[in-house]
Amino acid sequence: MELRAKLQAATKEAMKSKDNARLSTLRLISAAIKDREIAARGEGGDEAGLSDADLIAILSKMVKQSQESAKAYEEGGRLELAQKEEEEIKIVQEFLPRQLDDAEVAQAVDAVVSDLGASSIRDMGRVMAELRARHAGQMDFGAVGAMVKQRLLH
Repeated sequence: MELRAKLQAATKEAMKSKDNARLSTLRLISAAIKDREIAARGEGGDEAGLSDADLIAILSKMVKQSQESAKAYEEGGRLELAQKEEEEIKIVQEFLPRQLDDAEVAQAVDAVVSDLGASSIRDMGRVMAELRARHAGQMDFGAVGAMVKQRLLH
């Protein structure tokens, strides 16, 4: 089942079960997708809609924003709002691919470096682009960048 269909089915189920917190988060996801589709049309983009990879990018961005908000709320002493953000993160992550653990990330980095024959820091852009293509939504590319840099310097 494609990602868009899963989101629609989950929204219907949340409506039926009257799970308002889940329904609210799923509607936020739908709104973000609609915004991106409208922006794509304005840019002369594809009329067919967004691919699953585009949807995963949107969901990943939502998770990152919620994590930053939760951290800000915790630092500000607003624990109830931080908890709400954490619950939203869990719901959004249900629709993302499984996150790779540290060992799997290291293995993926090593595989891409060897596949591309990357040997210096100049190859970092190519390595990161290939990692994004192969593992979209499965790792935090901000953290992976440091790992790639260290791997290429040694």
